[in-house]
Amino acid sequence: MPDKIAVVACSNACLDYFDYDYDIPIFRSTLHLGDEDYLDYVDISAEDFYQRLERDKSVFPSSSYMPLGQMIEIYEDLVAKGYNKAIVISISANMSGIYNAAQMAASSVTGLEVTVFDSKTLAYPQAKMALTAAKMAEEGASVNEILEELAYIRDNNKIYIAVNTLTYLVKNGRLSNASGFIGNTLKIKPLLTISEQGEVVTVEKIRTFKRAIEAVLDRYFEETKDKRVEPFVIHANNPEMRDYVITRLKEADPNLTDVFSMPLTAVVGAHAGPKTIGLGYYIKKEAL
Repeated sequence: MPDKIAVVACSNACLDYFDYDYDIPIFRSTLHLGDEDYLDYVDISAEDFYQRLERDKSVFPSSSYMPLGQMIEIYEDLVAKGYNKAIVISISANMSGIYNAAQMAASSVTGLEVTVFDSKTLAYPQAKMALTAAKMAEEGASVNEILEELAYIRDNNKIYIAVNTLTYLVKNGRLSNASGFIGNTLKIKPLLTISEQGEVVTVEKIRTFKRAIEAVLDRYFEETKDKRVEPFVIHANNPEMRDYVITRLKEADPNLTDVFSMPLTAVVGAHAGPKTIGLGYYIKKEAL
């Protein structure tokens, strides 16, 4: 009897903002705003979240991942649907405890062989992994074949990020080399990236947000020259800057007709902060 493989993702992949036909259960994180809790996307959308941050500067957001008991319920539901294997594509294990929690929850379930894959990233690249895995599973690929493809995507994408404020990343402990930004240096608008280890790190210290965005574009153009890439833009309620970045990309490459863009979901935006802009690329296999 052939394997029936399920694909599971966490809400940090921002899959709620995609249109797709696959059945991908989501380990949905919870957003904490003061004394109020919101299930990501279900109770609060990205747009509503960022608007609330703008209205009430006194509220500092945080997030927590799905409790193990609820993860187990999702696994058990997959068994009930006839799945015998599952691939969980998690946010970077260096950004969240979801990776370890998903493994722990899997050990409590019988009848389902679970592989937890560390995407070492989040947002668009993580979502691309989940959608690719779901497509391959539907087409009858094996777990090993799917994992090989996921490893390629993981190892062949890059994202550069400009944040309008470092406060959220530093206070939530998501900036791995944050020691140089404590105190009044939080006013710096650095160029950030996600390292090969899946950590948010500083590439360059920059004084203004506008210059940081230009630095993001410079890195993108430098690294994608003569390569066949799939670009993507992510943003935290910053449509004006999103449009500016996309315009710059199309000006540089008249053959570029479509640039995928997406909002950062609330539980990711809780750490990145409002107005964040990310520009990244995925190197297509044909380029190698």
